Amino acid sequence: MQVSPLIWIITIAVTIAFFIYEFFAHVRKPHEPSIGESARWSVFYISLAMLFGVGIGVFSGWTYGSEYFAGYLTEKALSIDNLFVFLLVMSAFAVPRIYQQKVLMVGIIIALVLRGIFIALGATLIENLSWSFYIFGALLLFLAYKQAFSNHEVDPANGRMMRWVRHRFSVTDEYHADKLVVKLGGKCFITPLLLTIIAIGFVDLIFAVDSIPAIYGLTSEAYIVFTANVFALMGLRQLYFLIGGLLERLVYLSQGLAVILAFIGVKLVFHALHVNELAFINGGQPLLWVPEIPISFSLLFIGATVAVATVASLLKTRGSQTPPDVNTPSDFPASKH
Repeated sequence: MQVSPLIWIITIAVTIAFFIYEFFAHVRKPHEPSIGESARWSVFYISLAMLFGVGIGVFSGWTYGSEYFAGYLTEKALSIDNLFVFLLVMSAFAVPRIYQQKVLMVGIIIALVLRGIFIALGATLIENLSWSFYIFGALLLFLAYKQAFSNHEVDPANGRMMRWVRHRFSVTDEYHADKLVVKLGGKCFITPLLLTIIAIGFVDLIFAVDSIPAIYGLTSEAYIVFTANVFALMGLRQLYFLIGGLLERLVYLSQGLAVILAFIGVKLVFHALHVNELAFINGGQPLLWVPEIPISFSLLFIGATVAVATVASLLKTRGSQTPPDVNTPSDFPASKH
């Protein structure tokens, strides 16, 4: 797939423009988005992602188009798991609903920057070191195991990093509108809102570790990896407010993602064996008898896994009552310094 520097520049410029528009049109003035607003923008961004994939298929071939859709679907599923952790972070810090948009926007921008760095590193490794596929594959199999048994029972407000920040800096007990830093009595204080952003940034770093190897298991094209991540993150803020209550019902999402990560991990190991250059494996010769899993099968497998995990979760939690508002200050006290 030939992508000129001009296409890269245009893509990055349009991405930046979208986020600038999002900030000034929706985030700058604190408010809680309505269900209608969140639904409209979620549909818009998902439709835009679909149209972009069709464009790749039409102009670059449907092999690349299928790789994009498989990558987008995987990244979207992982992003929804991100939302669950974001929900825990917001709850732990008791972030008022009207300020959550700002936190999410900053968190998504941090995620995009971190993933951009990981994408560049991954592309360099794949291009110069074919054995990196073994590392990516092993990493995904390990992360699949961790994901399968993850219960998200963490306390983001009192983690090691948060304790370090509170030890080094002065932190207020309460929020001061949507300010990140305030001056009280001539002394600068960090607000809980900034602590929340730091926590989400740390979460983004952790999620980038499985996100990028996963999509590189589906395509070696850095442009597809980048755009699939961009579109998966675009609209994530609106999706948070649209399905916030539904997240609690996706009880099998972690297991579904574990299956996807394990599948991609096996796919990467198969590919590594197929192009093997390591001297201690088959004398440094490729194992051509090892099958290459086609991208069409990968797309169907990932789509079916997401569908089964979602349907099974909804059936399992059918009739369960909606949990109380996770942002009620009385349920989750503000962070202390």
